[in-house]
Amino acid sequence: MNRSLFMFPLLVALGGCTPGRADLRRADEAVAVHVAPVRVERMALPVNATGTLGAKEEVALSFKIGGVVARVMVDEGRAVRAGEVLATLDLGEIDPGVARARSAAEKAERDLARARRLYADSVATLEQVQNAETARDVAVAELQGVSFNRRHAVITAPSAGVILRRHAEPGELVQAGATILPLGSDARGHVLRVGLPDRDVVRVRRGDHAIARFDAIPGRLFEGTVTEVAVAADPATGTYRVEVSLPGAGGLASGLVGTVEIRPAAEQSVALVPGLRRGLVGGDPGARGSASGFAGLHRDRGVSRRQPQRPRASGRHQGRGQARPARAREAHQQPDSRRRRHHVH
Repeated sequence: MNRSLFMFPLLVALGGCTPGRADLRRADEAVAVHVAPVRVERMALPVNATGTLGAKEEVALSFKIGGVVARVMVDEGRAVRAGEVLATLDLGEIDPGVARARSAAEKAERDLARARRLYADSVATLEQVQNAETARDVAVAELQGVSFNRRHAVITAPSAGVILRRHAEPGELVQAGATILPLGSDARGHVLRVGLPDRDVVRVRRGDHAIARFDAIPGRLFEGTVTEVAVAADPATGTYRVEVSLPGAGGLASGLVGTVEIRPAAEQSVALVPGLRRGLVGGDPGARGSASGFAGLHRDRGVSRRQPQRPRASGRHQGRGQARPARAREAHQQPDSRRRRHHVH
């Protein structure tokens, strides 16, 4: 009697877990899927990267010698012309040095002329004439040196461009060679500099076509060409610098962040998966759908990368995906378990 009372709640609980006949009938129904072959073609996959815009030539303008800054005529962002004066040093110490060297050169020239006349009259010796010539040469060289420093005590624009930054103000004491005004030159246009990993840089060549876009300028595309590909990796990042020339980027601010899609001319074998007309395969932005309705699937470091796709079901089961066969197998297994439980009782 006690055993019957103990087993009754257990049988009720197990009976509630037993699937109904409707579930068994649904599990026995077949799921139809569409099967299509994967074909392999040779095509050029694009290379996508992000970089910054800048002038091809960025010149760090500075003074040849140290001194006190007298004037800085331009500010950041100012467009300048070739030959325009941009900044000068205080010439109160430099000009007297030039005058002293010029006077020494003139005196050496007079001494040489006098020594030659005396030598012609047999009054001076040949050695004295040669010494006068040496003194004249030294004085002239000294004058050329100080005159060169005097010319470079004034900064002039080597070409037309834009002042990127201003690092000095009037009255500051600056060292020789210290950058005063970085200039973004317009002489060779503007480029987008990007860093590519080794697996992408090996597919890029000079002359490859590219398309760039900037978030700051939505809806506008800039066509360009790869003009420079580094042969050594950056020690800090491990990437290779690639420059894309953008002829239509003139006038844009230096430092804009943009994305570029480089289209290499070199082709590679790509497995095309049917049915993926849009979206990416395996999360790779380079694997895009083709015009034939196939999406590219390529090998990445020896491992095929693809996106799992759910089969298309027909009839009223359409859209339920691949989980249906798994539930069917579980349903077929449940009647055996029920029979075993009743056999125990």
